[in-house]
Amino acid sequence: MTPVSFPRLLVSVRDPAEAEAALLAGADLIDAKDPDRGALGALAPEIVAEIMARLPEQGVETSAVADSTESLAAMACSGARWVKHGIPRDLWQDADHLARIAGSVPGRVIAVLFAEDEPGAQCVPALVKTGFAGAMIDTAGKAGVRLPDLLGPEELAGFVAACRANALLCGLAGSLRIADIPALSAAGPDYLGFRGGLCRGFDRTNGIDPLRVAEAVRALRPQAQDAA
Repeated sequence: MTPVSFPRLLVSVRDPAEAEAALLAGADLIDAKDPDRGALGALAPEIVAEIMARLPEQGVETSAVADSTESLAAMACSGARWVKHGIPRDLWQDADHLARIAGSVPGRVIAVLFAEDEPGAQCVPALVKTGFAGAMIDTAGKAGVRLPDLLGPEELAGFVAACRANALLCGLAGSLRIADIPALSAAGPDYLGFRGGLCRGFDRTNGIDPLRVAEAVRALRPQAQDAA
Protein backbone atom coordinates (compact mmCIF):
# COMPACT_ATOMS: atom_id res chain seq x y z
CA MET A 1 0.00 0.00 0.00
CA THR A 2 1.78 3.11 -1.21
CA PRO A 3 0.50 6.38 0.34
CA VAL A 4 -1.45 8.42 -2.18
CA SER A 5 -3.42 11.69 -2.19
CA PHE A 6 -6.61 9.99 -3.38
CA PRO A 7 -8.11 6.56 -2.75
CA ARG A 8 -7.10 3.58 -4.84
CA LEU A 9 -9.02 0.38 -5.39
CA LEU A 10 -8.39 -2.75 -3.33
CA VAL A 11 -10.13 -5.85 -4.66
CA SER A 12 -10.26 -9.05 -2.62
CA VAL A 13 -9.86 -12.22 -4.68
CA ARG A 14 -9.89 -15.93 -3.93
CA ASP A 15 -7.96 -17.49 -6.80
CA PRO A 16 -5.52 -16.67 -9.63
CA ALA A 17 -8.27 -16.24 -12.23
CA GLU A 18 -10.05 -13.61 -10.15
CA ALA A 19 -6.74 -11.86 -9.50
CA GLU A 20 -5.95 -11.61 -13.20
CA ALA A 21 -9.47 -10.39 -14.02
CA ALA A 22 -9.36 -7.71 -11.31
CA LEU A 23 -5.90 -6.57 -12.39
CA LEU A 24 -6.86 -6.31 -16.06
CA ALA A 25 -9.94 -4.29 -15.07
CA GLY A 26 -7.77 -1.76 -13.24
CA ALA A 27 -7.49 -2.79 -9.57
CA ASP A 28 -4.63 -1.11 -7.73
CA LEU A 29 -4.22 -3.68 -4.95
CA ILE A 30 -4.96 -7.40 -5.16
CA ASP A 31 -5.94 -8.79 -1.76
CA ALA A 32 -6.02 -12.57 -1.29
CA LYS A 33 -8.64 -13.97 1.06
CA ASP A 34 -11.34 -16.65 1.28
CA PRO A 35 -14.83 -15.06 1.06
CA ASP A 36 -16.44 -18.33 2.14
CA ARG A 37 -14.80 -17.97 5.56
CA GLY A 38 -16.04 -14.56 6.63
CA ALA A 39 -14.58 -11.08 6.69
CA LEU A 40 -11.01 -12.22 7.25
CA GLY A 41 -10.92 -15.78 6.02
CA ALA A 42 -7.45 -16.85 4.97
CA LEU A 43 -6.61 -18.87 1.90
CA ALA A 44 -4.03 -21.62 2.05
CA PRO A 45 -0.52 -20.17 1.62
CA GLU A 46 0.03 -22.23 -1.53
CA ILE A 47 -3.07 -20.69 -3.15
CA VAL A 48 -1.87 -17.21 -2.21
CA ALA A 49 1.50 -18.06 -3.74
CA GLU A 50 -0.25 -19.09 -6.98
CA ILE A 51 -2.14 -15.80 -7.02
CA MET A 52 1.00 -13.76 -6.48
CA ALA A 53 2.85 -15.70 -9.18
CA ARG A 54 0.26 -14.56 -11.74
CA LEU A 55 0.79 -10.87 -10.95
CA PRO A 56 3.51 -8.59 -12.30
CA GLU A 57 6.34 -7.66 -9.97
CA GLN A 58 5.61 -3.96 -10.45
CA GLY A 59 2.51 -1.90 -11.07
CA VAL A 60 0.22 -3.51 -8.51
CA GLU A 61 0.26 -3.79 -4.73
CA THR A 62 -0.61 -7.07 -3.00
CA SER A 63 -1.87 -8.24 0.36
CA ALA A 64 -3.13 -11.43 1.98
CA VAL A 65 -5.18 -12.23 5.05
CA ALA A 66 -3.64 -14.18 7.93
CA ASP A 67 -6.30 -15.47 10.32
CA SER A 68 -3.96 -16.49 13.12
CA THR A 69 -0.77 -15.22 14.68
CA GLU A 70 0.95 -18.47 13.67
CA SER A 71 0.10 -17.98 9.99
CA LEU A 72 1.47 -14.46 9.64
CA ALA A 73 5.01 -15.46 8.65
CA ALA A 74 3.80 -18.23 6.34
CA MET A 75 1.47 -15.83 4.55
CA ALA A 76 4.26 -13.29 4.19
CA CYS A 77 6.37 -15.95 2.48
CA SER A 78 3.64 -16.44 -0.12
CA GLY A 79 4.80 -13.34 -1.97
CA ALA A 80 2.21 -10.85 -0.72
CA ARG A 81 3.69 -7.46 0.13
CA TRP A 82 1.33 -6.81 3.03
CA VAL A 83 -0.32 -9.16 5.53
CA LYS A 84 -3.68 -8.25 7.07
CA HIS A 85 -4.68 -9.43 10.54
CA GLY A 86 -7.81 -8.70 12.57
CA ILE A 87 -7.57 -6.92 15.92
CA PRO A 88 -10.71 -7.21 18.10
CA ARG A 89 -11.70 -4.43 20.48
CA ASP A 90 -10.41 -6.16 23.63
CA LEU A 91 -6.87 -6.19 22.17
CA TRP A 92 -6.68 -2.58 20.92
CA GLN A 93 -4.53 -1.51 23.87
CA ASP A 94 -2.76 -4.82 24.59
CA ALA A 95 0.77 -3.70 23.76
CA ASP A 96 2.32 -7.15 24.15
CA HIS A 97 -0.18 -8.79 21.82
CA LEU A 98 0.04 -6.00 19.25
CA ALA A 99 3.83 -6.07 19.28
CA ARG A 100 3.83 -9.85 18.83
CA ILE A 101 1.59 -9.57 15.75
CA ALA A 102 3.41 -6.63 14.16
CA GLY A 103 6.78 -8.15 14.96
CA SER A 104 5.96 -11.42 13.22
CA VAL A 105 6.54 -9.71 9.89
CA PRO A 106 8.21 -6.37 10.68
CA GLY A 107 7.01 -3.45 8.60
CA ARG A 108 4.44 -5.49 6.68
CA VAL A 109 1.41 -6.06 8.93
CA ILE A 110 -1.85 -4.18 8.40
CA ALA A 111 -4.19 -4.15 11.41
CA VAL A 112 -7.86 -4.67 10.55
CA LEU A 113 -10.30 -3.16 13.04
CA PHE A 114 -13.96 -4.07 12.93
CA ALA A 115 -16.55 -1.35 12.41
CA GLU A 116 -18.95 -3.07 14.81
CA ASP A 117 -16.44 -2.30 17.60
CA GLU A 118 -16.63 1.44 16.79
CA PRO A 119 -12.91 2.03 16.21
CA GLY A 120 -11.56 5.49 15.62
CA ALA A 121 -8.57 7.77 16.00
CA GLN A 122 -8.05 6.52 19.56
CA CYS A 123 -6.84 3.16 18.22
CA VAL A 124 -4.00 4.56 16.15
CA PRO A 125 -1.31 5.45 18.75
CA ALA A 126 -1.01 1.87 20.03
CA LEU A 127 -0.71 0.54 16.48
CA VAL A 128 2.02 3.03 15.68
CA LYS A 129 3.92 2.32 18.88
CA THR A 130 3.90 -1.45 18.34
CA GLY A 131 5.11 -1.33 14.75
CA PHE A 132 2.14 -1.81 12.42
CA ALA A 133 2.56 -0.62 8.85
CA GLY A 134 -1.07 0.34 8.39
CA ALA A 135 -4.65 0.01 9.55
CA MET A 136 -8.01 -0.67 7.97
CA ILE A 137 -11.58 -0.59 9.15
CA ASP A 138 -13.80 -3.39 7.85
CA THR A 139 -17.07 -4.99 8.90
CA ALA A 140 -16.92 -8.28 10.78
CA GLY A 141 -20.37 -9.30 9.58
CA LYS A 142 -21.14 -9.79 5.89
CA ALA A 143 -24.92 -10.18 6.07
CA GLY A 144 -25.95 -6.79 4.74
CA VAL A 145 -24.74 -4.31 7.37
CA ARG A 146 -22.30 -1.97 5.65
CA LEU A 147 -19.52 0.32 6.85
CA PRO A 148 -21.55 3.53 6.28
CA ASP A 149 -24.34 2.05 8.43
CA LEU A 150 -21.98 1.65 11.39
CA LEU A 151 -19.63 4.63 11.31
CA GLY A 152 -20.35 8.19 10.22
CA PRO A 153 -18.22 10.54 8.12
CA GLU A 154 -16.69 12.26 11.15
CA GLU A 155 -15.53 9.02 12.76
CA LEU A 156 -14.05 7.74 9.51
CA ALA A 157 -12.34 11.03 8.72
CA GLY A 158 -10.88 11.13 12.23
CA PHE A 159 -9.48 7.63 11.89
CA VAL A 160 -7.93 8.38 8.50
CA ALA A 161 -6.48 11.69 9.72
CA ALA A 162 -4.87 9.96 12.70
CA CYS A 163 -3.36 7.32 10.43
CA ARG A 164 -1.96 9.90 8.05
CA ALA A 165 -0.59 12.04 10.90
CA ASN A 166 1.34 8.98 12.09
CA ALA A 167 2.47 7.78 8.63
CA LEU A 168 0.24 4.69 8.79
CA LEU A 169 -1.25 3.43 5.55
CA CYS A 170 -5.02 3.31 5.84
CA GLY A 171 -8.03 1.76 4.16
CA LEU A 172 -11.79 1.54 4.51
CA ALA A 173 -13.90 -1.49 3.59
CA GLY A 174 -17.06 -3.26 4.62
CA SER A 175 -19.70 -4.43 2.14
CA LEU A 176 -19.13 -1.31 0.07
CA ARG A 177 -20.93 -0.49 -3.15
CA ILE A 178 -19.65 1.68 -5.97
CA ALA A 179 -22.15 4.37 -4.95
CA ASP A 180 -20.24 4.73 -1.63
CA ILE A 181 -17.05 5.88 -3.35
CA PRO A 182 -17.67 9.67 -3.43
CA ALA A 183 -18.61 9.96 0.25
CA LEU A 184 -15.86 7.65 1.53
CA SER A 185 -13.25 9.25 -0.71
CA ALA A 186 -13.87 12.49 1.15
CA ALA A 187 -12.33 10.91 4.27
CA GLY A 188 -9.05 10.58 2.36
CA PRO A 189 -8.07 6.89 2.84
CA ASP A 190 -5.25 5.39 0.82
CA TYR A 191 -7.49 2.54 -0.32
CA LEU A 192 -11.16 1.59 -0.52
CA GLY A 193 -11.65 -2.17 -0.28
CA PHE A 194 -14.26 -4.16 -2.19
CA ARG A 195 -15.43 -7.74 -2.60
CA GLY A 196 -19.20 -8.32 -2.72
CA GLY A 197 -19.96 -5.01 -4.38
CA LEU A 198 -17.85 -6.09 -7.37
CA CYS A 199 -19.13 -9.68 -7.59
CA ARG A 200 -21.87 -11.12 -9.75
CA GLY A 201 -25.23 -10.55 -8.11
CA PHE A 202 -23.50 -8.55 -5.35
CA ASP A 203 -22.81 -11.91 -3.68
CA ARG A 204 -19.30 -12.08 -2.24
CA THR A 205 -19.19 -15.84 -2.73
CA ASN A 206 -19.70 -15.41 -6.47
CA GLY A 207 -16.90 -14.51 -8.84
CA ILE A 208 -15.50 -11.04 -9.43
CA ASP A 209 -17.25 -9.16 -12.25
CA PRO A 210 -14.54 -7.31 -14.26
CA LEU A 211 -17.13 -4.81 -15.54
CA ARG A 212 -17.91 -3.75 -11.98
CA VAL A 213 -14.21 -3.47 -11.18
CA ALA A 214 -13.79 -1.18 -14.18
CA GLU A 215 -16.81 0.85 -13.06
CA ALA A 216 -15.27 1.29 -9.60
CA VAL A 217 -12.01 2.42 -11.19
CA ARG A 218 -13.90 5.03 -13.24
CA ALA A 219 -15.69 6.21 -10.10
CA LEU A 220 -12.35 6.74 -8.38
CA ARG A 221 -10.66 8.51 -11.30
CA PRO A 222 -12.46 11.85 -10.75
CA GLN A 223 -10.98 11.85 -7.26
CA ALA A 224 -7.53 11.45 -8.78
CA GLN A 225 -8.14 14.27 -11.24
CA ASP A 226 -9.36 16.57 -8.47
CA ALA A 227 -6.24 15.79 -6.40
CA ALA A 228 -3.99 16.53 -9.37
